[in-house]
Amino acid sequence: MSIPFFQIDAFASTAFTGNPAAVCLLEEPRPAKWMQDVAAEMNLSETAFVEQEDDGFRLRWFTPRVEVDLCGHATLASAHALWTDGRLADDQEARFHTRSGMLLARRKGQLIEMDFPAIATERIDEPEGLARALGAEPTFVGACGDDLVAVLRDDEAVRKLEPDIAALSRYERRLVSVTARSSDGEFDFVSRCFGPAVGVDEDPVTGSAHCGFGPLWAERLGKEKLLAYQASRRGGVVEIDCLGERVALRGLAVTVVRGALLA
Repeated sequence: MSIPFFQIDAFASTAFTGNPAAVCLLEEPRPAKWMQDVAAEMNLSETAFVEQEDDGFRLRWFTPRVEVDLCGHATLASAHALWTDGRLADDQEARFHTRSGMLLARRKGQLIEMDFPAIATERIDEPEGLARALGAEPTFVGACGDDLVAVLRDDEAVRKLEPDIAALSRYERRLVSVTARSSDGEFDFVSRCFGPAVGVDEDPVTGSAHCGFGPLWAERLGKEKLLAYQASRRGGVVEIDCLGERVALRGLAVTVVRGALLA
């Protein structure tokens, strides 16, 4: 069976920036093991599998190693693929049934806006060895859902960080993320995200992490609308509106590869 396949750079204004995601548009259910094998073959931070249902689409996300509960950039890429492939009209909302409940995506001009849950960050004691593993001393450490979040002293520390990936993999967390207030006047904060425990040494642009970054920085900066930059090698921009128990995340997407999966 030939399965429509896309590789899409999410949170990207041009190709080869942002975070690449693979999107497979399924005509019928496929086993989870097959999905995991495809994700390992793609070897991207996430591969998304989209299957139409009566009132929307079933959406699942896999890293090269595990299935995850929430992924922002592959959701953005999936919506982009549905509009590109003509499965949704440009003015139609994408409705996704996921492990994290119903997620929505809609066009906002050139941007794609996603309706995601807000995730609170709770201060915790700094785990043993974290500063050494990061190569930087955090000013705050918190738990944000399944993620560990460290606030650093400034954005330069975030950008220049060279963590010990093997040491970070020992923490039982989906991601170990670092963030700091931006000093450049363009962005409100910067971040980087490391996920070696789930098979992703550094994720280029992590939409789901901004479900926590948004409320964290909204409280610290006293503003509900934020502009964020994830300072990975590829880099990417995320617009955030904090809406109480929900966040709106916005970004651009660029199709890089379009073809068919034959296996």
